[in-house]
Amino acid sequence: MTSVAVIDYGMGNLHSISKALEHVAQGSKVIITSCPDEIARADRVVFPGVGAIKDCMEALEKSSLVDVIKTVAKDRPFLGVCLGMQALLDESEEGGGVRCLGLIPGKVKHFEKGLVDGAGEKLKVPHMGWNNVHQTVNHPLWKDIPQEARFYFVHSYYAVPKNAENSAAVTAYPESFSCALSHKNIFAAQFHPEKSQTAGLQLLENFLGWDGIVTK
Repeated sequence: MTSVAVIDYGMGNLHSISKALEHVAQGSKVIITSCPDEIARADRVVFPGVGAIKDCMEALEKSSLVDVIKTVAKDRPFLGVCLGMQALLDESEEGGGVRCLGLIPGKVKHFEKGLVDGAGEKLKVPHMGWNNVHQTVNHPLWKDIPQEARFYFVHSYYAVPKNAENSAAVTAYPESFSCALSHKNIFAAQFHPEKSQTAGLQLLENFLGWDGIVTK
């Protein structure tokens, strides 16, 4: 039986994502853990998160999880979700500037004030609700998920990868931004797959069946 560690550092809807993973587990054992040794032993790792990036990085340091995250993100399937995706980049504008994990080159930026859609209607920040996701790479985690499938978002900051090839999908609010990232055995999503019904469950099922290899 393969194991999936959901990292618990006090900042994520762990119940929702663990239940969603268990729903599609197909024999995989899902564990919620803050123990570095358990995370290091897992076959796959999920790094969720909600809230502020400064609090996230401080919680990771306090829990002695930074080193194990950097280790497991090198050699096995690794999924970052929402704040867990943003933390993988180099730095964030939030809170006056916060250094992140530096696993994927790039920055996290705040949505600009005064956003309006094509009809001139004001757009609220945070970006909250369902939005279409346009896949920009052929990745195993997109298997059986239709182009422009809708996923659920809740965020005020968005990822700007340094290298275009690290962008796995975009969505518009109102301009296009990277809503999913891919780097070797790492896949990360700004949206919440555990809240995204059929498409989200398919992505999680794909993750549990993924060997961490991306063929181009």
